[in-house]
Parts: sequence; C-alpha cells; structure tokens
Amino acid sequence: MIDLDMGAYAAFVWPAWGISAAVLAVLAVRALIASRRWNAELKRLDETVDTTRAQAGRSPAAPTQ
Repeated sequence: MIDLDMGAYAAFVWPAWGISAAVLAVLAVRALIASRRWNAELKRLDETVDTTRAQAGRSPAAPTQ
C-alpha cells in the first residue's frame, strides 16, 4: 500500500503538489484554447485563399507557382 503520511513535511509537500497540479491544469487549458484559436485562424486563412483563387478563376485545389 502507498504510504501518503508525510509527517512534519506534509504542510509543505501537499500544497506543493496542489500548486503543481493546478499550474499543469492551467497550462493544458491554455494550450487547448490556443490550439482552437490557431485552427480557427487557419480555417479563416484557407477560406480567404480559396476565395481569392476563385475570383482569379483558378481551382481551389490548384497549386500556386
């Protein structure tokens, strides 16, 4: 069985674990939010390129040279 009794050090160890877990959770949430923003920006830019190509009379799948 795991012994989680820290004795006199518990007042320092458990808050340190808690703060570390909270920081990691915040960083993970920030990364997810940033990823969603980047994906939305990429989608917006792709649509802009497709619109520009369509106005120029090119196929959206045509490679640019």
